[in-house]
Amino acid sequence: MAILQIIKDSDPILRKTSRKVDKITPRISGLINDMIETLRKAEGAGLAAVQVGVLRRIVLVETEPDDLHVLINPEIVSVSDEMQETVEGCLSIPSKWGITQRPKTVTVKALNRYGEEFTLTGSDMLAKAICHEVDHLEGILFTDKVTHMLTEEELNEIRNSDNDDDGDDE
Repeated sequence: MAILQIIKDSDPILRKTSRKVDKITPRISGLINDMIETLRKAEGAGLAAVQVGVLRRIVLVETEPDDLHVLINPEIVSVSDEMQETVEGCLSIPSKWGITQRPKTVTVKALNRYGEEFTLTGSDMLAKAICHEVDHLEGILFTDKVTHMLTEEELNEIRNSDNDDDGDDE
């Protein structure tokens, strides 16, 4: 396994649409393993293949320690009407944070790393992370959805007043 370079927001690849994975090959499995190692080293909540320069529809989400979700060809099939206002950041856009509106609950259909179809329903942080990572596959960055970019002072104030994990990079 290897730590991959995370592409930064100035790279135009982040604005491209990722291609479907047709078959789980040893190369795809190796990419997933490298992405897992990269995500954990970066201490993020999620990572899309495009963020490591690969235009494939693969995302990882790990909002709780040792609760990793590998989503291949993810498709959001339902979202709640209830929205959450949350602090959001991105491994590809270091040092920038903003307020976004995301569905409070999301259901996604995907393949796991063995090619088996499954559905996953997540709420709160998991819902936010799923939406964030699926957006990456369409070339959408969180900054496209931000309602307010946070200043350093605002971010510090939020971090000091609320020690939950709403501010994790994705």
